[in-house]
Amino acid sequence: MSVSSSRTCRGRVRGSGRGSVAVVPLVLSTLVVLATGCHRWEPGVGPDQRHTVNAELGDRGMLLRAGDLGSGWRADDGRTGLPPWPWEQDDCPNYRSSDYSAKSHRRAAVERYYRPSDGSSQAHHVVETYEPGWAERNVDDVRRVLLRCASYPVLGSQVSFDVVDSQYLEGVGMLIRGRIGHADKPNTVTYFVMVKRGETVSTVRLPDLGSRAAVDSIAAQAVVRLG
Repeated sequence: MSVSSSRTCRGRVRGSGRGSVAVVPLVLSTLVVLATGCHRWEPGVGPDQRHTVNAELGDRGMLLRAGDLGSGWRADDGRTGLPPWPWEQDDCPNYRSSDYSAKSHRRAAVERYYRPSDGSSQAHHVVETYEPGWAERNVDDVRRVLLRCASYPVLGSQVSFDVVDSQYLEGVGMLIRGRIGHADKPNTVTYFVMVKRGETVSTVRLPDLGSRAAVDSIAAQAVVRLG
């Protein structure tokens, strides 16, 4: 999330459907802004540390289909280019992008957005393939981000993460809940499902669907799509 003039936008401005957010300046409308978008400038941090040199677009066959999320969803494949690492936390005071080296060892990555028919919060899916040995290091990097940025303030609201299940899907995944606590309105809640299979990591971001069973069903489909 971008809050200071020292930050520059290296990514894309998101449409208002993605959890009711454009990454800048509507930084508090959804937890989507926790995952992607504009990055603060850091001395010594070049683009190669955010995007793997020579990484390729990945196989879209590993991405969820709209029907995997249930009725009333449609896929949005309008964005091109490599997706950012899903765990950039540029508004967290304890986060420094260069501390997380795994993301610079991606061989391929691909993403897809999903829009619900009622115009509410979008879902997002990223699948990344890493160089040998680096998928596990990526998982370690994610755990470190969740520890360092477990809770931090942004523009009068409080962003927080908690690990709901560290052995999700019989040990192949992790379920994380993200929150933005607001003083004058209900909290914004988003779920993140991360699954690792071999050197491939799948990260699904879901709005609050109202039940754990709905999240579990989509997570199971994400595992199936990995093959």
